[in-house]
Amino acid sequence: MFSKFANGAGGGLELKGDAPLPFYHLYEMNHAVMAPFRAMADMTKLYFQNPLNPLSHTEYGRSVAAGCEVLERTTRRYGKPEFGLKETSVSGVRVPVHENIVWSRPFCDLIHFERGVTKQRNDPKILIVAPMSGHYATLLRGTVEALLPNADVYMTDWIDARMVPVQEGKFDLDDYIDYIVSMLHYLGPDSHVLGVCQPSVPVLAAVAVMEDREDPYVPSTMTLMGGPIDTRVAPTAVNDLAVSKGIDWFKNNVIMKVPFPHPGFMRDVYPGFLQLSGFMSMNLDRHVTAHRDFFQHLVEGDGDNAEKHRDFYDEYLAVMDLSAEFYLQTVETVFIEHSLPNGTMKHNGRTVDCTKVRRTALLTVEGEKDDITGRGQTRAAHDLCTSLPADMKAHYEQPNVGHYGVFNGSRWRAEIAPRVMDFIRSNRTDLPKKAPAAPVTAKKSAAPVATKKPAAPIATKKPAAPNAMKKPAAPVAVKKPAAAGKTKAAPKSGPLEKILLVKPDGVADDLKAISGVGPKLESALNEAGIFHFWQIASLTAEQIDALDSKLDFRGRIARDKWIGQARELSEKVS
Repeated sequence: MFSKFANGAGGGLELKGDAPLPFYHLYEMNHAVMAPFRAMADMTKLYFQNPLNPLSHTEYGRSVAAGCEVLERTTRRYGKPEFGLKETSVSGVRVPVHENIVWSRPFCDLIHFERGVTKQRNDPKILIVAPMSGHYATLLRGTVEALLPNADVYMTDWIDARMVPVQEGKFDLDDYIDYIVSMLHYLGPDSHVLGVCQPSVPVLAAVAVMEDREDPYVPSTMTLMGGPIDTRVAPTAVNDLAVSKGIDWFKNNVIMKVPFPHPGFMRDVYPGFLQLSGFMSMNLDRHVTAHRDFFQHLVEGDGDNAEKHRDFYDEYLAVMDLSAEFYLQTVETVFIEHSLPNGTMKHNGRTVDCTKVRRTALLTVEGEKDDITGRGQTRAAHDLCTSLPADMKAHYEQPNVGHYGVFNGSRWRAEIAPRVMDFIRSNRTDLPKKAPAAPVTAKKSAAPVATKKPAAPIATKKPAAPNAMKKPAAPVAVKKPAAAGKTKAAPKSGPLEKILLVKPDGVADDLKAISGVGPKLESALNEAGIFHFWQIASLTAEQIDALDSKLDFRGRIARDKWIGQARELSEKVS
């Protein structure tokens, strides 16, 4: 999927000078110029579809309406589609599904597809890392749908780079890996990660980094599907093009600045419209035929086939811009230098060593007819993870499917997904008996705002609570909790040592009475060791800064005047 970059880049845009032409601005200008024509076409379509208009019942009227719809749809800009997963079946019972954003960063949200089950289940927690490759994460709707009945599913939802302001900073492959590590910290012990296509490389790198740090929250399994681990194996045409062009060609020809008035104005990106031109140029005749058939279906009144066309192209034509740093670093690292299989890949200046992977079982999945990621490119991960025993490795090749069939469609549902779930179930684990040192902090803040679990685990002598429990272990490390009273927690150091408690002193106060504190923030404060108004009221400036940093409140305590509110509330309850 991501490897289609070459086709998008090679669509007749090779430039001779040093300064790239303003294709993005020309694209925006064309979109603006076509706006009145789209509006006119839409009005004309409605006129000829009105049942009170006698022409709507004639072939002429239907042809005019069909032509107007084709014109409007081929010139519009498609927004991000909806996942549309409203319910699933759990143990034969239909239950609702709710999409909740549980972790957020400038370039990504983590979506939890929460099932409305009435009884607590001990299903595996699966993090699906969607491709950051042009299309939105909704392209993996079928992937999520097949796993939901038997798993607690989380998924990365990458954000369009043109919607991220420049002041949020850059985003590169190192940040991508840091995001994955931070999300695995959020999920906690006995989690499982599944990388679809392009993310296979950063997912493997993230697990290797966590293993190298002896991170206690390393996932129990990782499943890599149709990913370019080693593109030297059975190279495809796009792999060859990347090597032949070199990274400078991509820098000079496909990187553009986001124009005004998008929020990401002046950010360097690989534009979505350029990627889309590459996607469509691979099978241009097929797309032309599809739109011709769509026109005919509309004229004939074949609503079912017309709706199938709309559904497919609403998803297919919705694309997003990629951060230039991430795009170029991925092209160079994965497709040109083959850094991961060569053992030269770096993460924040440190070598990524796949031989460190010892605790995470590995499953690779490929499609027999995959023309984007060649056969054997994903399986190469087994050759890199030499420290894993044979019984913790598995590979499956699905006959008669191409790239998209690996993670979507009937073969995915009937053949691949059951094998993935069997592999995950057979390799479920708890935390090791002795927790290693705490992981190194990622480049960007790893603690999400207002979540039920802390993003970065704190090293303790005993591991956190097992996966079956709703909440992780108390965030302050102690050997034994005190029997009663205002016993303070005993962290090793830090300004919060004097204020945090292991448990409430009697009945916990309702911290939601403080303006600006909702149920999620109250839960985060409780897990950090704050249960009473007097604790907040007595915070010093140093403790406020420490708590801000610990829970990623970003100045919320001072901004919402928690101290003053807590003092008043403390006096009322005393």
